[in-house]
Amino acid sequence: MSPAVIALGSNLGDREANLRHALRAMDALDGVMVTAASGIVESHAVKPEGVDAAAPSYLNAVALVQSELPAERLLDELNRIEVESGRVREERWGDRTLDLDIVTFGVLSADTERLTLPHPRAWQRPFVIVPWLQADPDATILGRGRIDALEAATSSEVWAFDAAPLMEAVHS
Repeated sequence: MSPAVIALGSNLGDREANLRHALRAMDALDGVMVTAASGIVESHAVKPEGVDAAAPSYLNAVALVQSELPAERLLDELNRIEVESGRVREERWGDRTLDLDIVTFGVLSADTERLTLPHPRAWQRPFVIVPWLQADPDATILGRGRIDALEAATSSEVWAFDAAPLMEAVHS
């Protein structure tokens, strides 16, 4: 089993329900077990041009999983969950019902056409780092060190979203 960190995001539809569904779907995968989840945070949409406050805001969370699946197979399954949740890929960093990204996969370092590990921009993104710290306060990211020391860890670009704990989705 390899530990992996999965970032979850949604800014279309019932955003909270989308995150809860994704967590249940990940935990239901053969060879994957969700071991922890952050709370939910909210943030403005980020587009290639920068922050887009006019777009619907995102709800974001992080899940910690143990995976028997290799990284690319896990990515295949996450992409399938996205599609089943109504994800349409029309524009880069466009609005979406569900976005599931592998942030880290054990100590694997990879740079393929489909998968870069660790995620190349995660260390700069408060909407990943802030919830990741909630799920694992001692987390580190390969090549960057402890995530609590990153600038993104103390950003005001994300704010709390009042919701029941995400792990309840796994246990319900």
